[in-house]
Amino acid sequence: MRVAISYILISVLGGGVGQVLLKKGMGATGPLTLVPDQILNLLIGLATNPFVLAGLFVYGISTVFWLTALSRVDLSFAYPFVSLSYILMLLASWQIFNENISVLRVAGCLVVGLGVVLISRS
Repeated sequence: MRVAISYILISVLGGGVGQVLLKKGMGATGPLTLVPDQILNLLIGLATNPFVLAGLFVYGISTVFWLTALSRVDLSFAYPFVSLSYILMLLASWQIFNENISVLRVAGCLVVGLGVVLISRS
C-alpha cells in the first residue's frame, strides 16, 4: 500500500509540475482563440514552445506513475489524492506566478486536504 501511495504522490507532484510548465509556456504566448483558420499556426506555436513541450513530457511521466498506482489500489482510494493538486497549484500560483490568493481559496484547500487525509486512513 505504501508503494502505491508513493506512486500516487509522485504522479500528483509530476502533474503539478507539468501544469506549472504549461502555464509558463502559455503565459509567453498570450491569450489564444480557437479559430479554424488559425489552428495550424496555434499547433505549430505550441509544438515549438519549450515550456509547453516540457510540461507535456512531465505530465506524461506523471501518467506512467498514475497507471502504476492504479494497478495496485482501487480507483476509489487513489482518485481522491488527485485533489492534492489543488493545494499544489494554490502554492505554485502564489509563489511562482505571484497570484493573489484569497482566504476562501486557502480554506477550500484545507478542506480538500482534510478529505484526503480521511480517505487515506480508510
